[in-house]
Amino acid sequence: MSETTNGARVALITGSSRGLGRATALELARRGHAVAVHYVRGEEAAREVVAEASQLGVQAAAFGANVAEPDATKGLLAQVEAELGPIDVLVNNAGITRDTLAMRMKDDDWDAVIDTNLSGAFRLARGVLRGMLKRRFGRIINVSSVVGLMGNAGQANYVASKAGLIGLTKALAREVSARGVTVNAVAPGFIESDMTAGLDETLREAYLQQIPAGRFGDPEDIAHAIAFLASDNAGYITGQTLSVDGGMVMR
Repeated sequence: MSETTNGARVALITGSSRGLGRATALELARRGHAVAVHYVRGEEAAREVVAEASQLGVQAAAFGANVAEPDATKGLLAQVEAELGPIDVLVNNAGITRDTLAMRMKDDDWDAVIDTNLSGAFRLARGVLRGMLKRRFGRIINVSSVVGLMGNAGQANYVASKAGLIGLTKALAREVSARGVTVNAVAPGFIESDMTAGLDETLREAYLQQIPAGRFGDPEDIAHAIAFLASDNAGYITGQTLSVDGGMVMR
């Protein structure tokens, strides 16, 4: 285990200025992790998360970077390690959407989503693995989606990126798990957010009919699952995809 000045494990959560990334950063802070709060444009929101985490008695800092850019991912990792210490927990949560039907989808829309959601996650994982393997401890958690398991019309790029994260999770787990590094994914279902708040009531009700739990999830539902996978208690779990969706997808 690496150590900050107060002996805490260091967690980098990408896309953590809002939503489930924010909830995850704060949950890990509650469990004693030093947290690197990552943002692309939401610097003010990221600093608010840092302030909340700091009030929990842990080290926290905000870092801006576009994870779709290879040089930016290298810089992000270097900055986090310089300020907080070697990274023990990586949560690949950053993601974007550019939805449209496949026949209308432009190459730029495909590339932007794949570069951010999948390639960025790969580069960050690759960047932290050497240190994790050397220390014989590490947790990588990739945030996929139920659509990566079941597909969704109008989201070919997003679905491909989220399904790709599941494949990446399995491949990395086979490579590194013998040395104390676990790699898992979570697949959130419909989560209460700005996007779902804007759903037409008829469409919202139709989605709810597909969820046995009868409700949309909260960001904290996902955060709790991620925090478990990051813990010592999950040391014998690797290469798995945990659906946190109220029973929407059952396999």
